[in-house]
Amino acid sequence: MNLPAVSKGLLSVLIANALVGPAFAQTSAESTDTGEDKTELPKIEVRERRPQDDTRPKLQYIMKEVDGPLITVTKKTSITKLDTVPTVMDNNLRALFSQTPGLFVSEQQSPGQANLSYRGIGNPQESEFVTVMLDGIPLLSDWIGYPTVYILPWPQQISEVQLIRGGNSLLYGPEPPPVVNMISRKPVTDRALAGYVEAAVGSNGLFSSFNQISGTSGNWDYLVDVNYRKGDGERENGDSNLGGADFHLGYSSGDSAHTSLDLHAWQLETGDPGKLSYPQFIADPDQTTTPYNRLWTDRYVLALTDDRFFGEDTEVVTKLWGGYQDNASRSQARGPAPTSSTVQDDQFRFYGIDARVLHRWGRGNALTAGTTLYHSDAPFRQFTADGLTPGRYDRWGVPCATPASTDCARLRQSRSSDYFAVFAENVFRFPGGWHFVPSVRIEHEKIDVDETIKPPNLSRGLVDRSVKHNVPLFGLGFGNDFGRGNETYFNVSQGWRPVRYFDIGSPFGNTSPDPINDPDPTHVLSWEAGVHGTPANGLFYDVSLFLVDVKDRIESQQIPGAPPGNTINANTGDTRSQGFEGQIDYDFLAAMDPSSSRHLTLFANLSLLDSKFTASDKGYKGNKTSFAPDYLARFGITYREDNKFKFAFSVVSVDDQYWQDSNLALGEPGDSNYIPAKVPSYTVGDISADWWVTPAVRLTGGIYNITDKTYYARVFGGGLDPASGRNYYVGASWEF
Repeated sequence: MNLPAVSKGLLSVLIANALVGPAFAQTSAESTDTGEDKTELPKIEVRERRPQDDTRPKLQYIMKEVDGPLITVTKKTSITKLDTVPTVMDNNLRALFSQTPGLFVSEQQSPGQANLSYRGIGNPQESEFVTVMLDGIPLLSDWIGYPTVYILPWPQQISEVQLIRGGNSLLYGPEPPPVVNMISRKPVTDRALAGYVEAAVGSNGLFSSFNQISGTSGNWDYLVDVNYRKGDGERENGDSNLGGADFHLGYSSGDSAHTSLDLHAWQLETGDPGKLSYPQFIADPDQTTTPYNRLWTDRYVLALTDDRFFGEDTEVVTKLWGGYQDNASRSQARGPAPTSSTVQDDQFRFYGIDARVLHRWGRGNALTAGTTLYHSDAPFRQFTADGLTPGRYDRWGVPCATPASTDCARLRQSRSSDYFAVFAENVFRFPGGWHFVPSVRIEHEKIDVDETIKPPNLSRGLVDRSVKHNVPLFGLGFGNDFGRGNETYFNVSQGWRPVRYFDIGSPFGNTSPDPINDPDPTHVLSWEAGVHGTPANGLFYDVSLFLVDVKDRIESQQIPGAPPGNTINANTGDTRSQGFEGQIDYDFLAAMDPSSSRHLTLFANLSLLDSKFTASDKGYKGNKTSFAPDYLARFGITYREDNKFKFAFSVVSVDDQYWQDSNLALGEPGDSNYIPAKVPSYTVGDISADWWVTPAVRLTGGIYNITDKTYYARVFGGGLDPASGRNYYVGASWEF
């Protein structure tokens, strides 16, 4: 695909239109002095409060133009409201994002990690290149030093999923586009006690239970839920147990303020049946290569949010949070007959504050400004144990003397990260439906790694490093409202990816611990131009062209004159992603009657992507980036009758893609470790439904991977992960 000329041509046309602007008619009546007596009436000041296009049909698909203290106008956004789709079971990410354009899901059977990427930027492993949030608070293990996702909330806890491209770094800071922000369900407002009880069973020993109560009484509101899910998995040692709870308590001071306290708790234990080579996958995709490996993740977050209005024009939102996460694992030694294993413990104690102010002024203009501070302490430890089944909390204090030593400490690192940002945006509105949004954000990161024990197989010295970086970010956006519910948008914004712990202190190789190993952050420049709208009843569309330049990707380089394997990390990789992204939704019943409680909707979205290296000291120039399929399509049909029935049939189709930036296979055909250079294309369909037997009782059911497609979408660490085969669930719920 060759899109630079098309992309730049459209951007040039939009810029020219913005600069010239439409000529809008002005009419005036000339006053004539007739000499007659005149009566002067009292002057009345008229203020235009909300000229922006925040119409209800559009808000079923995209965010408000000014959404609290966030300015999203001129930024491409998408939302999925979970009340409009059937129950999503077993945290099936393919179903959760079935109507989300462009988001790539690298699937795995076990629930221990979420693997997301977008537009060919970075490996989807643990969603390291995507910012994932819950109510604007990072769900990452460590927002700066270790930005990975091991836990996601239940779909039953979420009211909507937001996807923000382009200017996401100007709203939320680190990582390239996009931001995936999940919004928690709120307590019911019309009574003091309401409840929801749900249970389901399904394939592979699935049992799921979700229980929630909520209510509002006077100035107080509350919500409590408790959940549990277990399954045996599709492979031996693929079992999992996930338990959790939420607690929310809120207090409203009239209409001017709301303060809430939220506690989110998760505990996950899952087996890891191991990755396969391609010959193993072809012979038996259900086989297990690591029968003793286990993963444990605990996460607890306490958040205090204050949303306060000062008059009609000013709003201040402050979020203060703190939490703890522990990623622990047990993995057997590599080789045909292992006798030892590694116990790993990766802990994170973090806290942060985000304060933002929104001030509306003039005729539809709005200013937002704020600051964010974040700190994390992240000790990282590994131990080598004799045997294959040590406990999660088994510990040894004596350092391992040789690679063959057991019952000893293999690695110990003290790590910390600090992050600070200040930011401001303003939307200016002009006659003729034009709006202009300049943005600025100043970022600061500091990371520290202090290593006291290193793996005995490494020849490098101990790591004792501290690095700081300041990153200014700027953005511009403009657009025009035209016709019936249509809007053009253009956005050019900078973003960045911080330097991580592993970039300056890798525990896995002979990367130099000295100042010679000093990479800078990765820089991103994102261009997007498009048009979206609701020009007719029942119809929504959004089409855009994009171009994303990623500069200073971190690559590993051999140190000249040093023994092989002694490396540094350097900013030598540049990539460019360009393409088309489009979405269309048509509600046949709303087209005939906009107030209908019944909805029959055909939806489709398509991403066309050309993502390549434009520079690389590793010889990757001209290569396609990994996990960058030329096309990613989602389509389907939904039917919904409020509180009576919901049905969805959805299909995702993904083109083949390289799994590593070298565009090379692992090994040769016939080798036992062989993995082809490309992940094969696949198309998978899902079906699900909710049926209200009575106003209070609902039956649920679904079949995922209807055709029982055998495929894989994840390759990492020299092996592939089979995706889930056909599986089903049936359940029931009771509301009161």
